[in-house]
Amino acid sequence: MPILAIDVGNSRIKWSVHDGSSWTASGALAHGAIATLATEWANLPDSCSATGSNVAGLEIAARIETVLAANGIALRWIDSQPTQLGVRNLYDDPAQLGSDRWAALIAARWICPGPCLVVTAGTAVTVDALSMEGDFLGGLIMPGLRLMQEALVRDTYRLGCDHGSHEAFPRNTADAIASGAIEAIVGAVERMLLRLRDRSDSPVKVIASGGAIGVLRPYLPADVLLMDNLVLQGLLIIAGEG
Repeated sequence: MPILAIDVGNSRIKWSVHDGSSWTASGALAHGAIATLATEWANLPDSCSATGSNVAGLEIAARIETVLAANGIALRWIDSQPTQLGVRNLYDDPAQLGSDRWAALIAARWICPGPCLVVTAGTAVTVDALSMEGDFLGGLIMPGLRLMQEALVRDTYRLGCDHGSHEAFPRNTADAIASGAIEAIVGAVERMLLRLRDRSDSPVKVIASGGAIGVLRPYLPADVLLMDNLVLQGLLIIAGEG
C-alpha cells in the first residue's frame, strides 16, 4: 500500500510518497503556501494512507487533515513513545519529545544499529544521542543558523545584516556572525560526540539531516553520514510497524 509521509516542521511542510519499493513523489513548501497542498496531492495513489509528524500546532494539522479527507485519505499523526521499534525513550516525560526527533531516532536506529549521534539542522538544530542498546540518552536543542544570525542582528546595536561566510579568523562583522553561528553548532555536535564516545565501547556514527546541513557539512566529522529527509524515513518505518 502506498504511504504518504508528512513532516510538518517549524517553518516548512515536507512530504513524500513511498510505493512499497521506492519514493515516487515528494515536495516541500512553507507554511504560508499550505493552500497549494490540495493541488499537489490531487493525484495521490489509490489506497494511499498517510502518516505524519507535526510540531507546528493544531491549526496546521487541521488544514492538512481537511485536504486529505477530501481525497478520502486517513491520516495518523505519530507521537513519541516510551519504546518503539528498538528505541527506548529516556526523556523524563517521553511524550514531551518532539515527534520529528522521535521519527529521526527511529530511522537512525534502523540505518545504524549501534551508538549514534543524530543531528538535524533546520529552523532549530537538534543533537540527539542513541546508545548501543538503542536507548535515547538525551539531546540538545538550539537555534538554527538563520535564527542565531537574525537574533544577533535584531537585538544588538549597530550590527549589520550583510551575509557573511565562515572564516578561521573573521576580520569583518558579517563573517564573525556567520562563523560564530557555525562554530556554535559544530562545537555542540563535537562535545556531544565526545560524551557518547566516552560511554561507548563501539565506534560512534554521526547521521545528519535537514535543510541547513549542507552549510554545516564541511565543518562536521569527515565520516558523517548525510541522509535526506531522515524524519520521512522514520515515518515510513513507523507506518509499516508490524
